[in-house]
Amino acid sequence: MDAAFTAEQDEIRRTLRELLARHGGADDVGSAVGTRDGYDAELWRRLAGELGLPGLALPQEYGGAGRGPAELAVVCEETGRALLPSPLLATAVLTAPLIAALGTGAQRTALLPAVAAGELTAALAVPGGSLSTALGLTGDLTGGSWAGGGRAGGVQARPAGDAGGWRLYGEADQVLDGHTAGLLLVAGHTGGFPRSRTLLFLVRTDGPQAPAGLVRTPQAALDETRPLARVQLRDTEAELLGADDAVDASAALAVAGRAAAAALAAEAVGTAAGALERTVAHIAERERLGRATGSFQAVKHRLADLYVQVQSARSAAYYAARDPEAGGLALAQALEVLHVTTSETAQLHGGVGLTREHEARRYFERAAAGELLLGPVHRLRDHAARRAGLFGPGPQAAGQGAPGPAGQGPAERVAV
Repeated sequence: MDAAFTAEQDEIRRTLRELLARHGGADDVGSAVGTRDGYDAELWRRLAGELGLPGLALPQEYGGAGRGPAELAVVCEETGRALLPSPLLATAVLTAPLIAALGTGAQRTALLPAVAAGELTAALAVPGGSLSTALGLTGDLTGGSWAGGGRAGGVQARPAGDAGGWRLYGEADQVLDGHTAGLLLVAGHTGGFPRSRTLLFLVRTDGPQAPAGLVRTPQAALDETRPLARVQLRDTEAELLGADDAVDASAALAVAGRAAAAALAAEAVGTAAGALERTVAHIAERERLGRATGSFQAVKHRLADLYVQVQSARSAAYYAARDPEAGGLALAQALEVLHVTTSETAQLHGGVGLTREHEARRYFERAAAGELLLGPVHRLRDHAARRAGLFGPGPQAAGQGAPGPAGQGPAERVAV
C-alpha cells in the first residue's frame, strides 16, 4: 500500500486550504454559527460548485467526482483544521454513502445529483442518542437493541396499507444538522419484537410544506459549529430506502460506520493540528520574564510531544481511509489526541484561552463535543478489539465480554 499523497490529493488540500483561509477565519466562523442554518450558505455553495466537495466520493454517473475515502479524508482534515461549520459531515460522510449503497436506481437518480451539486443537504437520524453505537463503532447492532428493538421506543415503522409507503412514529435525539437538512434518512424498526429488523427511510423536508407530523427542534450543543436537533415523527409519511423491506439495514450501517470513522478521524486530526498551529504562533509572540514563552525548554518539550502525537494519529487516520477495518481504532486515537492537544492549547494560551470570544475555546469545545457524539474513546477501542478477536474465541469475540481480574473490563486489560 502506497501511503504517499498523490498530486491530485495535494492539489485538493492546497485549494481548499487557501479558500478556507480567505473565508473560514475565526470571525467568519463566529458569524456563520449565528445564522439560522448554522453555517455560511454562500460558502457552502462555493465549496460545492467550485470544488465539488459534497459529491467528491459519489459515482460520476450521479454527478459526483468518483474519488475515494482518501480524498474525502483530505477534505475532512482541512475542514477540521478550520473548524468549518458546514453540512459536509452529515451529508457527504454519513448519509450519501448509505443512499448510494442501498437506494434503488430511481432513488439514487433522484437524490444523489442534488446532493453532489450542494442543492440538497441530508442528515442521518438514528434513535438511541448515540451515533457511534448506531454505526456499529461502539456496540453490536444485532437485534436493534441500540434503538429500542421491536419494543416500544426508538422509531417504529409500519406499512401505510394499500396506498403504499410507510408511516414512522418515534423520535431521534442529537441529529447532526437535523434542523435544516432537506432530506432525513431515518433508521426505524418494524416487524414486532420476534421478527424485528432495522430499515432506513427517506423523509423529504425540502418541499414547500413540511411532512405532516414532523417536528424538528434545535438542541443546545456544546460545540456550536455542530448544530444538533431532536427529530420527532408522529405518524409521518416516509419512503423505504431500497426495494426490499425484508433486508435488515444493520450490516449496511456498520459498513458505512467504519468508512465514516476514517473521515471523522481525519477531521479530528485536522482540528488537533489547527489548535497546535495556533498555539505555536501564540507562544512565539507572548512574553514571560522578558523572554518569548516559546523559548523555554519545558514549553518546547510539550509542543514537540503534541506534534508527535498529532502526526501519529494522522498516519492512523489515513491508514483507515485505505483499510476501513481500522476505522474505529483510528477514530479513538484521533479523539484522544484531540482532547490532549486542545487541553494543552487552552493552558498555554493562559486565561485568554478560556474566554468565549477566543478561538482556542472553540477547539476545546470541539474536542469535548466530539467524544460525546462519536465516542467514548474506551468503548471505541473495546469494540474494535472484540471485532479483531483479541479476547480469543467465544463470548468475547461475539461481543458478549467477560469480567476481568480485580473488576477490570476488557478495555483496561488489553492495550489496543
